[in-house]
Amino acid sequence: MAAEMTIGLAKSAVVKISDVVGERTKQISGAMHEPRRQRRIMLVIVCIALLLDNMLYMVIVPIIPNYLETIRTYKLVYVTSSSNGTNGSFVNSTQRPILYRNPNENEDLQIGVLFASKAILQLLANPLTGTFIDRVGYDIPLFIGLTIMFFSTLTFAFGESYAMLFVARSLQGLGSAFADTSGIAMIADKYTEESERSTALGIALAFISFGSLVAPPFGGILYEFAGKSVPFLVLSFVSLMDGILLLTVIKPFTSRTRENMPQGTPIYKLMIDPYIAVVAGALTTCNIPLAFLEPTISSWMKKKMNATEWQMGLTWLPAFFPHILGVYITVKLAAKYPNYQWFYGALGMVIIGASSCTVPACRNFEELIIPLCALCFGIALVDTALLPTLAFLVDVRHVSVYGSVYAIADISYSVAYALGPIVAGQIVHTLGFVQLNLGMGCANVLYAPALLLLRNVCQMKPSLSERNILLEEGPKGLYDTIKMEERMAGKKAHGSSAGNYSMSGVLDNTDRRKETGQILSEDDSSGSDYI
Repeated sequence: MAAEMTIGLAKSAVVKISDVVGERTKQISGAMHEPRRQRRIMLVIVCIALLLDNMLYMVIVPIIPNYLETIRTYKLVYVTSSSNGTNGSFVNSTQRPILYRNPNENEDLQIGVLFASKAILQLLANPLTGTFIDRVGYDIPLFIGLTIMFFSTLTFAFGESYAMLFVARSLQGLGSAFADTSGIAMIADKYTEESERSTALGIALAFISFGSLVAPPFGGILYEFAGKSVPFLVLSFVSLMDGILLLTVIKPFTSRTRENMPQGTPIYKLMIDPYIAVVAGALTTCNIPLAFLEPTISSWMKKKMNATEWQMGLTWLPAFFPHILGVYITVKLAAKYPNYQWFYGALGMVIIGASSCTVPACRNFEELIIPLCALCFGIALVDTALLPTLAFLVDVRHVSVYGSVYAIADISYSVAYALGPIVAGQIVHTLGFVQLNLGMGCANVLYAPALLLLRNVCQMKPSLSERNILLEEGPKGLYDTIKMEERMAGKKAHGSSAGNYSMSGVLDNTDRRKETGQILSEDDSSGSDYI
């Protein structure tokens, strides 16, 4: 009897616990799918993905050169030694084996190609991934990118040859082309209000900076005390957890009606947009000093100031704090003075130029920290000001689908980081470290006036895509039909002609508005009025 009562109580307890857990799960699920909360969770997921990608990019810096040295092949060489007698006469000779490390004259080139392979593949894949993101949305490409980064990280952990490391690095570039572009585009899509968008993108940039700057000491310490595999296994676990969280929040493979969503502007049309081209050029130019200094500054520090290993390893870590400060200041200024985004970017480029020119004049580690901090502060100004500008330009001049435009931004970064590890060393060898920095500094200062082209961007009228729907063709699918109904409802509420609004009536009304100058043509919206 006692046993039956115990079993009954246990069953009752299990049922109650199950009910409580089920109810709590429903509450958590409902909270996670509440729009504003889901938007914040998505921002966290994207920031973790960006942090992971940039840690993977930089974590190999202290690991790969030393690891390639350890896996270099050896050959067995027999060395003949002879012994002499007491009177100096030759007695006998012996041969003893010695392991001789094969020389590798192209090791620096191999390391440079390995470092650059990620950015090169990312550069090649971005035009395709941008179009793919525009067609299927942001969640599936983000999940694909996290999956590829997970496998690339495992390959890094267990790869034991240069070929396997090269494959892993290239896979990471492919994963970044999906995850970075879709993640930034998702933030721009979720945060439509300009001040919120600037803040969200600023947070994402802070995670990018943190990942890039903390990864070298993170990788170096774990590699020293736990071996090559451990830092990559930690990052692969982070990637796995981020992917699971993504599946929990948005369920990217559920049924969808993507064909009824707006069709994004093709990437080649965005590339020839003069405003977008100016922003892309600024993003490339401002990141060239960072991309070119990362592979060259350590050797220069060793020769110029006899820097120690820990100084070379911590060169960029102090720059994290001014980068965060730059993001914070730009977000606050953009919220208060949104018309001067172009000025914040131009000011950042001037700061980058001055800092780059100052680097060769530094004589010790403490002096070097100052221009490097200023350099990262300037990069924060440019990135934080211009990334939201890309989304705004798409909103007012094209269709509000952001995959392709942020693929262009990713291409801009990839150009700098693909050239840096390969070209920077050759420039230093041929012209010198001083000339490299002066050239990068002058390029940034000379490019800054080009951002004057963006000074009237905030006066543009949204949205060209909706005018195209009205002036050129009828609605395509559910999304455009809803937009038309919203327009007609707005007209009815403001006293426009009552009755049954047919599509021809909307077009006629639009023609009348066009005649009175209330609607600009496409040429007017992108022409000299805004330059």
